[in-house]
Amino acid sequence: MRILGATYFPMSASDTKPASRPIRSTTEFARHVGLARTTVSRVLNAQPGLKKKTIERVKRAIEETGFVPNAYALHLKGKRTRTVGVCVQNLSFPTLVNKLATLQARLREKGITTFIEVVDGANSSESAVRNFLSLRVEALVFLGYFDEAKMERQLQALGNNGTPSLVIDHHGIRGANTVTLDRARGMVAITEHLLDFGHRRFGLLGYSENFRSTHERIRGIREALEGRGLEYGKCTANIDAQVVRTSDFEFGRALARAFIERGDAPTAFIALNDVLAAGAIHGVKDMGLRVPEDFSVTGFNNQDICAMVVPNITSVDQRVEKTVKVAVDFVMDHMGKPLRAKPVVKMIDPLLIVRSSTGPVHVR
Repeated sequence: MRILGATYFPMSASDTKPASRPIRSTTEFARHVGLARTTVSRVLNAQPGLKKKTIERVKRAIEETGFVPNAYALHLKGKRTRTVGVCVQNLSFPTLVNKLATLQARLREKGITTFIEVVDGANSSESAVRNFLSLRVEALVFLGYFDEAKMERQLQALGNNGTPSLVIDHHGIRGANTVTLDRARGMVAITEHLLDFGHRRFGLLGYSENFRSTHERIRGIREALEGRGLEYGKCTANIDAQVVRTSDFEFGRALARAFIERGDAPTAFIALNDVLAAGAIHGVKDMGLRVPEDFSVTGFNNQDICAMVVPNITSVDQRVEKTVKVAVDFVMDHMGKPLRAKPVVKMIDPLLIVRSSTGPVHVR
C-alpha cells in the first residue's frame, strides 16, 4: 500500500545490521543501508530501472528499522501527497457515520490517505481547513451541513488556493461542487405512496427542526400534495412543540400518543427519521392500536432499525454507496488539475423501500 506517496514494502527476512537508534531522515536511512540517498529515494518512490537486489536490500532495511519517509520532505519537493482532507459536521447521526466510513474506504481503495476533522456545523471550520492545507492535501471534502455564509468564504479561499473541494449533503451553497441525495424527491415518493393508500391527513414527526434538509423534505411533501390538488396546511399537522424532546425514539413515541389522545388524529405518521418512526409504532401500540391497520408509519434513511421493529418500517434509502461513488469519482477527476469555473452539482435519486408499516387508510 501507499503511504503519503512512498512505497511501503512487506515484511521479509533480514540479514542487515539493526540500526543503533531510530532513523529520522532519508539521508540517515541511506547511510544505514550503505547506498546513495538518490538511489534510496528512487526505491522509495518505486521508480523504474533499479536492480532487483538493490530493491530487496532497501526492503530488508525498512523491515528492520521501521523507517517511514518524511511526508513534509515530499511536500517541499513538490511531490503529490495523495491525501484528502474531510471536514465532517459531527458523528451523532448513524447515516453520516456510514457515509464517512464508506468515503474513507473507497478513497483508500484508490490509494488515497484520508485526514478527518470533526467540526461543529454551526461554527467555522476555518482552522481545520488551514490544518489540511498545511498538510498539502490535494482535495477537501465537507460532509454534512454547515453555516452557508462561512462555507462560501472558505470555498472561495480554497478556489484561490487552487485546491478542489466538494460538499456532500448540503445542497444550495453558492459556488460549491455538491453531491447530495434529492431529499425532496424522496418525500414526494413517500407522500404519493401514502396518498395511493387513501391517506389524506398526516402527522409530521420531528419536522420542526430548522435544518435545510428538513425544509427540503417539507417541500417534497408539499409538492406531492399539491400535485393531487390538496393543501399542505389542511392535510398536515405538527405538534412537536407540545412534547418534550429527549431521545428520538421516545420523542416519536410521545408524539404518536399525543396525536391519538387529542382526537381527530391523522391516519399516517411521516417521521423525519427511522428512530422517530420506530418510537411512533410503539406509541400507537401503547394506545391499544395497530400499525398499519389503524395508522401507517414511515421513516427516512433506511437504517437497520427498520427491520428490527414489527411491523418493519417503510423508509427512504439514502443510497450511501452511490453517493460516495459519485463523490470519489469527482475527487479523483479533480485532484492535481486546474479548477473548473462552473460548480458541479450531482443529485442522487432516493429509493423508496416499502415494508409492512404502511397500508390502506382505516375508516374510523
